[in-house]
Amino acid sequence: MAKVKFDILESTCVPLPLENVDTDQIIPARFLSATSREGFGNNLFRDWRYLKTGEPNEKFVLNNPVFGGKVLVTGKNFGSGSSREHAVWAIFDYGFRAVISSFFADIFMNNSLNNGLLPIVISDELLIKLQEMILKDPATMVKIDLEKQTLTILPTGESVKFAINPYKKECLLKGLDDIDFLLGMKDMITSYENNKRVAK
Repeated sequence: MAKVKFDILESTCVPLPLENVDTDQIIPARFLSATSREGFGNNLFRDWRYLKTGEPNEKFVLNNPVFGGKVLVTGKNFGSGSSREHAVWAIFDYGFRAVISSFFADIFMNNSLNNGLLPIVISDELLIKLQEMILKDPATMVKIDLEKQTLTILPTGESVKFAINPYKKECLLKGLDDIDFLLGMKDMITSYENNKRVAK
């Protein structure tokens, strides 16, 4: 899915300081029947965003107009539960390009990297600090530099490194998914196969 190049992102953030948010809370199972990846953002956190009457829940952060941006700052252990890729589709389709937490479920992290969404792991202490800053001042900006693998909180200048698989980093920087990456190596693969046949 990753067709959008990710290099440097400067953005405000949306705080979701809840721990153990699972994929069913991110996108409820009843919305998984769609065959296209588009439109899942409409139902992101559906049961938290809307009341049983269908009206928006004014207490939920995505319905609060003071918060916005392309970075979601969550609590610890985000994306646990089922392996549904739709959770990442919903987050990406809503408009987020990065998610910050102190811990992600492994499958969610891999699904994110496969679909152009950058998961960034920071310490519990820095995560709490960032959440508090955003809640106090929704205009708080962060800068994410994928090439340098740094997250910088712009108001304070505090910067930390984050880890990422080198292969997935290259795919994100170039806007490639796994298939695109392999197709880009087609000439190399053909040359290798031809040389292998000649050697026989």
